Amino acid sequence: MPRAIILVLDSLGVGATPDAELFGDCGADTLGHIAEWCAQGNECAERSPGVIEIPNLLSLGLGKVNQLCTHISREGLQSQISDRASYAACMEVSTGKDTPSGHWEIAGVPVRFDWGYFLDKENSFPQGLLGELKTKAGINGILGNCHSSGTEILEALGQEHIDTQFPICYTSADSVFQIAAHEKYFGLDKLYEVCEIARELLNLHNIGRVIARPFVGENGGFTRTGNRKDYTTPPHKETLLDMLVKVGREVHSVGKIADIFAHRGITHKTKANGHDALFDATIDSMEKAKDGSLIFTNFVEFDQSFGHRRNVGGYAAALEHFDQRLPEIMSRMNEDDLLVLTADHGCDPTWEGNDHTREHIPFIAYKPNQIKDNNAGIRESFCDIGQSIASHLQIDPLVEGVSVF
Repeated sequence: MPRAIILVLDSLGVGATPDAELFGDCGADTLGHIAEWCAQGNECAERSPGVIEIPNLLSLGLGKVNQLCTHISREGLQSQISDRASYAACMEVSTGKDTPSGHWEIAGVPVRFDWGYFLDKENSFPQGLLGELKTKAGINGILGNCHSSGTEILEALGQEHIDTQFPICYTSADSVFQIAAHEKYFGLDKLYEVCEIARELLNLHNIGRVIARPFVGENGGFTRTGNRKDYTTPPHKETLLDMLVKVGREVHSVGKIADIFAHRGITHKTKANGHDALFDATIDSMEKAKDGSLIFTNFVEFDQSFGHRRNVGGYAAALEHFDQRLPEIMSRMNEDDLLVLTADHGCDPTWEGNDHTREHIPFIAYKPNQIKDNNAGIRESFCDIGQSIASHLQIDPLVEGVSVF
């Protein structure tokens, strides 16, 4: 019985969608603009100047996907395509451009409702909410209460947090409430407890995620750790993962997948931090997974370390490193396995601000025993990915989506 492996290159959009103007993202192109930046010979600390070097991803059709969406053939993204790969681009049905919406739609469940958001850049959270949080969590105050990136807010408030013991609460354009606290001076267990209380309170505001953001360091040299934890609203309908577990299949979560799906539809969980650790954990899961299983990995660093931080060179270097390690997974596939490479939204590092961008996502499907047709075109929903996997794994069809097989 075949297996399937999904690798989510978190935020690797491949060109703005037709509705991108509604999000202020008309012209966004995460992959294309990274390739363009590299081809221009820009210098950075992470890599040598020159065109982006991702031959394995290009042989599977990644460059062709970008060309499908943008009608631009960019330097560094041209390659011959393997006859064992099919490529497509998917538009998003969901109303947002956030992580849960993207992943849930990939798994067959679009988010057609609007999440709740905290729109004010300063004094972002209702005072009643903060009052309840302080009372129930037994804390005397909070810091932040604003829109911010994770690195900037640690630089601004990290030391004050240590001095006051007040957690740092902040948000972004996403439906999210983030809480940062020092692992040594505040405590990891206490941070998780505060996040659990916040999750309960924020259900009334329809907020998609509460994220625990632990950090370490002294005297202003603060860094976030791998002990991040997401408290996500459960999917509102049965996902591909739920369906697999219901019929007795294994679903192996690697990285933050289990958190994104509120730990539902998961049989095995592996936490890992950093691309190499995620690759190693994926390979380990492949070695353990039984026939008919799904292995689902999110490579979060593309988004959190490079996209949001608008680090174009770092993003390019991370893609090149991913490309170098990708054959390790491909060589360990069984003859009837399916490998899917995709994303959950865009996060163009050349774009203004530090938020996600509304883009098509790649849908690359690779089978060692050959795929007949290479170009699967532009698809109307991320659900086509989940439907294709359901077909490959020989379970009942999902409610939404059209299989490429």
